[in-house]
Amino acid sequence: MTEERLIISRKTNNRFFMMIAIGVVLLIVGILFMALGGGDHHEVAGGHGEAAAVAHEPASWVKRLLMNLWLNNVYFTGIALCGVFFVAVQYVAYAGWSVLIKRIPEALSYFLPIGGAVMLLVFLFGNHDIFHWTHEYLYDIDDPRYDPIIAGKSGYLNFWFFLIRMVVYFALWILFFNWLRRQSINEDLYGGTSYYHKSIRISAMFLVVFGVTSSTAAWDWVLSIDTHWFSTMFGWYVFASWWVSSLAAVTLTVIILKQNGYLKMVNSNHLHDLGKFVFAFSIFWTYIWFSQFMLIWYANIPEESIYFIERLSGSHGKFTWIFFFNLLINFAFPFLVLMTRDAKRQMIMLKIVTIAILIGHWFDFYLMMMPGTMRGDAGLGFIEIGTALIFLGVFLVTFTKGLTKASLVPVNHPFLEESVHHHV
Repeated sequence: MTEERLIISRKTNNRFFMMIAIGVVLLIVGILFMALGGGDHHEVAGGHGEAAAVAHEPASWVKRLLMNLWLNNVYFTGIALCGVFFVAVQYVAYAGWSVLIKRIPEALSYFLPIGGAVMLLVFLFGNHDIFHWTHEYLYDIDDPRYDPIIAGKSGYLNFWFFLIRMVVYFALWILFFNWLRRQSINEDLYGGTSYYHKSIRISAMFLVVFGVTSSTAAWDWVLSIDTHWFSTMFGWYVFASWWVSSLAAVTLTVIILKQNGYLKMVNSNHLHDLGKFVFAFSIFWTYIWFSQFMLIWYANIPEESIYFIERLSGSHGKFTWIFFFNLLINFAFPFLVLMTRDAKRQMIMLKIVTIAILIGHWFDFYLMMMPGTMRGDAGLGFIEIGTALIFLGVFLVTFTKGLTKASLVPVNHPFLEESVHHHV
């Protein structure tokens, strides 16, 4: 079986850098608008006495920028992490169908070191803006702002333990990614089945690590933003959002590569399986979403239902449309479009749905984070679009570079023939 090498043209690379440049310009424009507009707002609010000034003081552009950096980094890091998860699941399941496309989820994970670096910096410089629980006064019993609920969580939610967990998560994820990737490349070079069997053992270990760290990372990076609120399903919920976004990214990449003359042996049967994955896990995400929503709404316990009230009708209804748009784009649209067998085998249908899912789950993370931090000052403007474009551009540069580092077809994989003749 001949290897297939991806060559990224200078034109394509320039497009990615242009995307980053446009993102930077939009971001600067957004910051200038906010810095100038925000100052006026502050003066008007200050005219009604000190209490009113505090109550109406708009969030600074710094806070909005930090929140957007955090939001995009958590989103893209999750997609990269689920690339390793995809590969590991295929190994442990002894799956043959996915061999022809496995280099794509592998390459997604090249973003992990960047994600780790950005997350560390944003947390070190912006922890007070993102996480309410990082304020010292909440733990001082003599301070009028003392919070007994947050103080009760101080064993887990404290600066240093949080930081250590973050470093450990990324260290483990990057270690396992590099370990699996090395086996994959060596298999190409030297052949034999020893690398395949070793990959299965590494994957089994990774899945245990992933099960624990993906949940605790979801609690740390997303759930702890709303410190008083809790949900026993939140780890699953964030995983479902990450996972279906990652599947959409893999499927979209397969289609784009095929349309550009690569992956010649990938056929409609492989697309059908990817389509089934996207279809099934869109429903799985909705199942978790509904279970969490229904149980909390039905129980009507104030400290639990506040989370949904804030997103449904809080901040003068600012998030209401996103709440319903979330369900429409992440469940109703993929469910209705991908329901038939034919739709899952057509590139155009899969392309439309996967792009919608990638946009939809960005909004899902927006809805998880912004109401708890920005509240009524949240928006969808130049800062949001600019930051998202910068991250997308950087992600695409690292991802495509990862794709070029090895043959798109794992030439010595023991199940390669099975994948070539895959039929469903």
